[in-house]
Amino acid sequence: MATAEFGSAVRRWRDRVSPEAAGLPAGGHRRAAGLRREELAMLAGISVDYVTRLEQGRASNPSPQVVEALARALRLSGTERAHLFRLAGLLAPGGSTVPTHVTPSVQRMLDRLSGTPVAVFDASWTLLFANPPYAALMGDPSGWRSDERNSVWRHFIGPGSRARYTPEALRAFERALVADVRATFARYPDDPRLRRLVAELRARSERFAELWDSGAVGAHEAARKIIDHPRVGAVTLDCDVLSVSGSDLRIMVFTAEPGSEDADRLALLTVLGTQTLAH
Repeated sequence: MATAEFGSAVRRWRDRVSPEAAGLPAGGHRRAAGLRREELAMLAGISVDYVTRLEQGRASNPSPQVVEALARALRLSGTERAHLFRLAGLLAPGGSTVPTHVTPSVQRMLDRLSGTPVAVFDASWTLLFANPPYAALMGDPSGWRSDERNSVWRHFIGPGSRARYTPEALRAFERALVADVRATFARYPDDPRLRRLVAELRARSERFAELWDSGAVGAHEAARKIIDHPRVGAVTLDCDVLSVSGSDLRIMVFTAEPGSEDADRLALLTVLGTQTLAH
């Protein structure tokens, strides 16, 4: 790894990204127009100390996940992203692996939805991006690492989510999850992370193994979801999953009917959650 060059590139690209371009407030005195280290750390989901050590050339061998997170937070183009991977001594994920790059154009769209709970997942349902309203609604994912960020793993092995399901809806949801992973596995059979995830799910979850071995089929559809929030109670929301053409990403958006009690609860929990995240 070209440690000094990697740090210089991160610092240079950080200086060129304005807070407004990253969807952050620009308040307070700033010595430079770009992002502060703590802002980059927050956007990438890594510690400020680690960003500092990377920029100063005191940390080496960042993982592919860290490099991808930095590329996303820095709004890098495809060419710039590939260069950052090369500086880290890594090959940028190509056509044989599940795409995880959130393009600058998609990121700009997400920035314009700053008041709406939005999250971006890759084709294996690993969380790539969650805005503050989504974190307030579904729980702060900033401390989640590795498989903890995968929704399939969290559902079948981990702690689950705040969504409430009827028995029938739960069966349909699980079939859709497993069908999604099966289809993704067929498209990216050589992705080592995906192969390991499927192997662990089959070994540790009887329900996942049963659905996988049965060839279960299903599809995610727009649905009404009840979210049991620990501070404001049950919130019923519309959940839409949008596909990004050419990138194999999924964008999950939660909305409430304007003027409804659920809209009021969503607004309240967003304010409470954002205040919590800010401290």
